[in-house]
Amino acid sequence: MSLPGNIPCEAIMQSIADGVFTVDRDWNVTFFNKAAEAITGIPASEALGRKCWEVLRSSLCDGQCALEDCIAHSRSITGKSIFIVRTDGTRVPVSISASPLKDASGELIGGVETFRDLTEITLLRKEMEAAFTFEDIIGKSPALRRILNILPQIAQSDATVLITGESGTGKERIARALHNIGPRAEDPFVAVNCGALPETLLESELFGYKAGAFTDAKRDKAGRFKLAQDGTVFLDEIGDIPHAVQVKLLRVLQERSYEPLGAVAAERTNARIIAATNADLEQRVREERFRQDLFYRLNVVRLHLPPLRERTGDIPLLADHFIRRFNTLKGKEIEGVSEDVLAILMRHGFPGNIRELENILEYAFILASGGFIQVEHLPEYLQPATALHDISKAAPLQADAPMTMAEIKCRAAHAALARNGGRRMTACRELDITKDTLRSLLQRCPNDSQGE
Repeated sequence: MSLPGNIPCEAIMQSIADGVFTVDRDWNVTFFNKAAEAITGIPASEALGRKCWEVLRSSLCDGQCALEDCIAHSRSITGKSIFIVRTDGTRVPVSISASPLKDASGELIGGVETFRDLTEITLLRKEMEAAFTFEDIIGKSPALRRILNILPQIAQSDATVLITGESGTGKERIARALHNIGPRAEDPFVAVNCGALPETLLESELFGYKAGAFTDAKRDKAGRFKLAQDGTVFLDEIGDIPHAVQVKLLRVLQERSYEPLGAVAAERTNARIIAATNADLEQRVREERFRQDLFYRLNVVRLHLPPLRERTGDIPLLADHFIRRFNTLKGKEIEGVSEDVLAILMRHGFPGNIRELENILEYAFILASGGFIQVEHLPEYLQPATALHDISKAAPLQADAPMTMAEIKCRAAHAALARNGGRRMTACRELDITKDTLRSLLQRCPNDSQGE
């Protein structure tokens, strides 16, 4: 086969940096270029005539073969992240694309797959994460870096700290970092979720009680301030504490003393207080639900953590961090997330912030046996197919004109493109689907002549 100007295709395939190989309908390798030799470590003379899974030994050769999928469904697959195993056992992360291979008459004769070595990109990503990691706090966004830059100075002081931010943004992790890098690191870090305890129990948990203070008080019980000694007391969800406890906490901040329930004398505390809330304390002060004097005592040093939707550049770093941790905890060897999965994560709004990302990846670990986390490993609410259930909202439909789901999706895709001036990535974001999904939709539309 030649291109215009009598340029043979094989010469072009041999000159590109991506690995390229082809197979016939029996999965025998029929072409193997020089880049494929370099990436796999297998000479073309040894690859030709062998089954493709014997040559590549990829993470998809266990029944999820991309080449088999594209041949079976007569479609192309692009940018799927997997790994292949070299002859020396080394795992090489690659990005693959695959398509059916047809002859001049249109008859299927096999398939073609290209793969790009991602080793350097993977190493750069790991180096970047190492550069943007501080006490297990990971990020490179300007808002977060400003906090991390002043964290060591704050840790060395005894000032009370108020950490604000939405649920799941990592407030307790910041509190623990302040404790761990400060002079109190050898003393206890005691955390209390103020919003999870009723008023009577919260008071006894914080300040303890004496034997006989109430019916079931058979012996003295030390409160969290007593247990913390010279360490740190972390008061999470501080905005939810009842008024009576606010008064006693104010005394701790003002006088460094408190009275256990049933006590006749005050006890001293040297514990540092770090508080956190996802509530608007200023609004609660205006509504007289939170004491103004207590707010001012807590608000000596204030750190506000941005939500994950405002620091999307940190998502790849956080994903790699959680994957390494889950690999250790669960004894697996997941390489990372595929490019399609990363695209979905980067578009997601993350109402649950970092905690939601962690839960998504923990769920994916249940389904993924190895290699890269693929779209099918994600929770159902992140699946592109799920997002398409509501895709019909993007285009007006005639009540008297029944349509198949394929027609609805097709109309919605074209309507989104029209609204966005033909800009495909903008249309994808509006429909909450990947670029590959949009391309697949348009290819299946009847009489669709739009190009790539």
